[in-house]
Amino acid sequence: MNRPTLSPRILTPVAMIAAAAAARLLPHPPNVTPLAAIALFSGACLPGRRRPFVIPLAALFLSDLVIGLHDQMPVVYGSFALIVLLGRLLRARRRALPIAAATLCGSVLFFAATNFGVWAFGSLYPRTFEGLLACYIAALPFFGRTLLGDTFFSAALFGGLALAERISPARPTGARETSL
Repeated sequence: MNRPTLSPRILTPVAMIAAAAAARLLPHPPNVTPLAAIALFSGACLPGRRRPFVIPLAALFLSDLVIGLHDQMPVVYGSFALIVLLGRLLRARRRALPIAAATLCGSVLFFAATNFGVWAFGSLYPRTFEGLLACYIAALPFFGRTLLGDTFFSAALFGGLALAERISPARPTGARETSL
């Protein structure tokens, strides 16, 4: 039976994800969280087919258990799963410009999906085109903070990993790991 290896190639990003997830539990400005950055980073940096999804979604769920569960969880978790897929597109292109573009796309995806969920499944807005437009307009002030948090935490995670790899190159990034 092949057991998953616990190499620095896996342990370093997982430790960074755990630290970023713990930052969600600290006091922070509204919408300035590490969650989208964790999803993007996991998709780009964690080997295997399931591990890039399991680790960030588990971190999200554990922090939700502390902060509180909510009725928009399916939409939020679905958004982060899509951001993991976006991160998978970065696997061979972990450079500043593709990471910045993916971060922006992830922020927009999260904004569009979660606010659509608020409109479609909530009772704050009428289920009309005008209600949907009002929902997106009301959420615009939060988008700037979301983008700020996503950018900061993406830079910290991807930059931190690049620094760790430069200081202590454990294995070539193309090395194959046993998938979870």
